[in-house]
Amino acid sequence: MVLPKPRRKDPRRRSPVPTLPPMTRSRAALGLGVAAAEGRFALQHCADCGAVQYPPRDFCGACLGETLDWRETAPAGKVLAETQVRASPDPYFRERLPWAMGSVKLAAGPVVLAHLVGVGRGESCRMELRLDRAGQGVMVALPKERTEKMDEHPALRAMGTQVKHRRVLISDARAPEALPLAEALLNAGAAHVYMGEPEAWLRWDGRAALEGMEGVTLLPLDVTDADSLKTLAAEIGGKVDILVNTARFVRPGGVLGQDTIHAAREMEVNALGLMRLAQAFGPGMAARTADGVNSAAAFVTVLSAHALSPDPAFGAFNASQAAARSVAQSLRAEFASAGLRVACIYTGPVDDEWHQPLPPPKVAPKALARGIVEALERGLEDHFVGDVARDIAERWRESPGTLEREITGGGA
Repeated sequence: MVLPKPRRKDPRRRSPVPTLPPMTRSRAALGLGVAAAEGRFALQHCADCGAVQYPPRDFCGACLGETLDWRETAPAGKVLAETQVRASPDPYFRERLPWAMGSVKLAAGPVVLAHLVGVGRGESCRMELRLDRAGQGVMVALPKERTEKMDEHPALRAMGTQVKHRRVLISDARAPEALPLAEALLNAGAAHVYMGEPEAWLRWDGRAALEGMEGVTLLPLDVTDADSLKTLAAEIGGKVDILVNTARFVRPGGVLGQDTIHAAREMEVNALGLMRLAQAFGPGMAARTADGVNSAAAFVTVLSAHALSPDPAFGAFNASQAAARSVAQSLRAEFASAGLRVACIYTGPVDDEWHQPLPPPKVAPKALARGIVEALERGLEDHFVGDVARDIAERWRESPGTLEREITGGGA
């Protein structure tokens, strides 16, 4: 199935109003969304008898045990039955019919209802948890081996934030990952990449490479200047389908020994800059999430993994990252009704000048760029790039308090 190139929009026609799939879930079922947001396939396992649960519940369906732990589960199954939904009272699905659904017997035991993508009755399949447009976790059955053009399937396109045919704005072209990110986006099929350039009058290494790239446009953008953002939003706001915030200000140092000028700048760029970007571009993007093939899809920001639990050696910077994470979480709620996904890309120390004294492992800019594109292609909300970030995330899920003491050397 080949995704058609979008037609030029007729400005006289009214843009479709965004619709969402049904979003009511029990508290237990929200756990599916948590796993889907991170790209994990996790289900409830009974601590008493080991039975795997589906749908999510408060008590074990086999022994009525009360302790049900979310654990990684084998993502394999076999399609038992399939059907094509050709009529629906729900506005979201009526716009996208026909829609393939089926029952799948998981290798772990339960039978689940899943969206079918490229598989049919009697076929073995690979299971994924994906976020639908309402931000809820849903089951998707896929071929065991990845197929060419699979991500162009209408169901995955409706759920995801794939890059192909979409126009992307990168907020800071000077970020270490900006150049490899532009290359990766264009290789993934992006229609155009806009690159924000603060202090455009100041020459910098790497600018010539971006100037010479086909499909890339450098534009003045400063996340600390609300007027510059409003001006740019008026110029290209209606064309931005994906926004990736790479702007960040990093200085080493704890809170007590930190220069407050640097600390203020970190808050100004890293937290308030994210807010200004959302205020300038967010409303226009939220209004265009039903625009077809190149509808607005995602608002992405790059954060340090220490936004979860701070490293005292970068105390003020990590405080700004925690603030930015809080801003992103609030934006998720505010953009939810439009189906605009807010994604956080958590990274360990990047291999740049401000992390130069730190020992490996560090995240290469190219690896961070690949991680951002991977999160977009899979429709993730929280993606951890690099060994340090993944380790912090795993330990944080287990016990935030223990992680804090591990990082600080005991706390007291």
